[in-house]
Amino acid sequence: MEKEREKEKETGREFPVRVGISIGDINGIGPEVVIKALSDNRLLLDCTPVIYASNKVLAYHKKLIENQDFSYQSCKSADDAVHKKVNVINLWDEEIKFELGQPTQLGGKYAFKSLEAATQDLASGKIDVLVTAPISKEAMALSGFQFPGHTEYLANLAGQEDALMLMVADDLRVALVTTHVAIKEVSSMLTKERIVAKIAELDKSLRRDFGIQKPKIAVFGLNPHAGENGKMGSEENDIIVPAIRQANSKGHLAFGPYPADGFFGSNARNQFDAVLAMYHDQGLAAFKALAFEDGVNFTAGLPVVRTSPDHGTAFDIVGQNKASESSMRSAIYLAMDIYRNNLVHKEIFANPLPFTPEEKKKGRHRDD
Repeated sequence: MEKEREKEKETGREFPVRVGISIGDINGIGPEVVIKALSDNRLLLDCTPVIYASNKVLAYHKKLIENQDFSYQSCKSADDAVHKKVNVINLWDEEIKFELGQPTQLGGKYAFKSLEAATQDLASGKIDVLVTAPISKEAMALSGFQFPGHTEYLANLAGQEDALMLMVADDLRVALVTTHVAIKEVSSMLTKERIVAKIAELDKSLRRDFGIQKPKIAVFGLNPHAGENGKMGSEENDIIVPAIRQANSKGHLAFGPYPADGFFGSNARNQFDAVLAMYHDQGLAAFKALAFEDGVNFTAGLPVVRTSPDHGTAFDIVGQNKASESSMRSAIYLAMDIYRNNLVHKEIFANPLPFTPEEKKKGRHRDD
């Protein structure tokens, strides 16, 4: 496949992005939404899908939802993936006992096996981006997975202490300061330094991943009515406002803190390129109410591109052919868009001419 890619580059044509897809929990709707999303062959014009699972899992779920449009070819490695076809890397051959709608140790085991193989290929450049189908945190824990979710796992692999969870649906973008933590722990985790770092990471992502030159960021308060000047909590005055001021001094266009309750229902959200919420449900409850069908979870701040549908395993509707593939399809397209935006950003900001010693001494810049 690498020879094909090089040949396409020589002719100036845009080669489809190699999209790796981890299958998620085999007892959830992950396999169903993957099958449905990739049943539309028009998607293959833009990407080369590589699914990390097993033929038996896909055959089982395909039969379960009576899908006649989905076809794929099995391969041993991502190196063998064929353009304009759905490719499946057969990671295991054993017979599997499906327990649909249940978080089981086996479900977690195979979800992790898929995720691990996909991230290894992503790190080695065999795929360009990663799209992850939903996992069950309970099932993953039963299998020995030691992370709260995909975001923390990928940050750890990248050697980073943290990453930025960013929910995306068209021009609606919501990022989080804290992610999978208990409400009672949120306040103690909010520091000026942490919020400043999240604002900086969000600003960087909006520029690099979304092509926004001067992004404006709305920052939420923690307490009701953003604390009402200290009457309902001190975090705004003591932590969030100083963080916004420091971010401004660094050149970031951050504003707030805004009360979270009425923000999304007002015209205020149309004046910003992204929102930074303090904790999980503060941002995601409103986001999913507005964009549940098409929302995408993007892990910003990593050296690789990873997206995911914004929904979970939906154990309650597994096998009933009720799951919508819309969010999975959006996750695939967003991953491709961000990957290509990264290439453009890298090319634009590449410095082909090194500074001379004299220029360095004078502190000159190429755009002077």
